[in-house]
Amino acid sequence: MTGRSAMNRMGLLKAAALALLACTAGAFPVVARSNETAAAPAAGGGLTDPDILQFALTLEHLEEAFYRTGFAKFPDSDFEALGLKAEQVRDLKQIGRTEQEHVVFLQSALAQAGVQPVQPCEYDFGFTDAKAMATTGAQLENVGVSAYLGAAKLIRDPAILTAAGSILTIESRHQSSLRVLLGQTAVPQAFDAPLGPRAVFSIAAPFIRSCPPGSNLAIQPFPPLAMMDQPPQEPQPQPQQKQPAALAAGSMLRVRAAGAGTAAATHCAFTSGGVVPGGTAFTRFSETEGCQIPPGVAGVTYLSLSRAAPVDGVLRDEDTVAGTMILAL
Repeated sequence: MTGRSAMNRMGLLKAAALALLACTAGAFPVVARSNETAAAPAAGGGLTDPDILQFALTLEHLEEAFYRTGFAKFPDSDFEALGLKAEQVRDLKQIGRTEQEHVVFLQSALAQAGVQPVQPCEYDFGFTDAKAMATTGAQLENVGVSAYLGAAKLIRDPAILTAAGSILTIESRHQSSLRVLLGQTAVPQAFDAPLGPRAVFSIAAPFIRSCPPGSNLAIQPFPPLAMMDQPPQEPQPQPQQKQPAALAAGSMLRVRAAGAGTAAATHCAFTSGGVVPGGTAFTRFSETEGCQIPPGVAGVTYLSLSRAAPVDGVLRDEDTVAGTMILAL
């Protein structure tokens, strides 16, 4: 982000952040200010707008490190061997540069509001080759879209909502661009699926090895979920978990969770764009047979195990016993 438009947007977010300032018992560390005023009660389990910006910054740090590390590991020739032209490789690298700009944008907004931005962590992306990196990138971008969508209803300040929306649209373009470069359907469904902070962090957590003091999120990931032929005790960065070929509506899927999660589950929960009502479709789960993929889910879908199947189609944190796993349908 450069030029006058970047300055205008930064000023807008700065003014909005300064207007709310405080993070009173939030989930993230802040720098105390003597003239701090109490924020209005926050939506979403006590998260304030600065909390949500911190969570967004945590994800942007991860994405920026993902591309920087991957492009340092794999030369352009590895991507060209996938059939990409030189200009397409440049486009791929541009995605990483925009993630850097997202990081700077969020850091500046938080710092100017008197909030200490969270720092980047140490990551392990489990890179194997250039294709796996690009495939994982497409999935991470989709998670980014779902994260910003899920946060939209929690943000109280319209200016911050607009700023977050301006990042969301770019994340969506990243995801579609990567799908095209990989020879996949650019737009596999008509809608995107929102995810709550805990579900998002459950996907991101396996990539994170350690964080600096004061930069650990006070969010507990759900127990990891794995295909039956893989151990669930040690979550692996997506998409290293192999999924059966030709997954589609009607297919049976056998999964298990770490700890007591499998025994507590009664349903598989498939969160996918366009599922109504509520965003999640539920099917019966059995430890021996697994569960059936329901009709109406397509594209990138998020699988969780649940102890309930609410009629409103909303998967709540208190009902989730394991997850979240990414499925490509």
